[in-house]
Amino acid sequence: MKHGSNRIRELVISLRNFSRLDEAELKEVDLHQGIESTLLILKNRLDNKITVIKEYGELMPVECYPAQLNQVWFNLLNNAIDALKSDPSLEPKQITIRTEMSSADLVTVRVKNNGPVIPIEIQQHMFDPFFTTKPVGSGTGLGLAIAYQVMQQHHGQISCQSDPDIGTEFMMTFPIHYSQSDGGDRL
Repeated sequence: MKHGSNRIRELVISLRNFSRLDEAELKEVDLHQGIESTLLILKNRLDNKITVIKEYGELMPVECYPAQLNQVWFNLLNNAIDALKSDPSLEPKQITIRTEMSSADLVTVRVKNNGPVIPIEIQQHMFDPFFTTKPVGSGTGLGLAIAYQVMQQHHGQISCQSDPDIGTEFMMTFPIHYSQSDGGDRL
């Protein structure tokens, strides 16, 4: 009973941190906290069969819309889990999350999995709204489109590299200081 109540408490705290409903404004946050909250929410989907390797670098606080970035982490991690679960024979199943300061004012977050390769013809369309390779009823085709839009709003970039030697890696690079100088609107 105590274990169950602790699990519920952790989940409620993570949902609050993930949604950041009380923090919908632009603010400085610890990106690692958002990633950790997302992982806790997805813990049931990982079901002890997928290993998550965290290679967190020393990051400065990032000025951003935290709920939007948390949605990016959720979409990328959820897709990585789907990819790994699509190949039952794959062992070990791994997701690697790496964060680093790529320069004095840029942060880079990488989400990599060792699942099946994404064919080049799909890579050309995967950030398009409503594009999905999942069966009907299993996906909306909005996750990567939203991630792309959030990265643009945060004056950053998202890219994907997928080949048999490295697996599939999504890389997001964006400034630690959000700038509204180009008139970017909130989502």
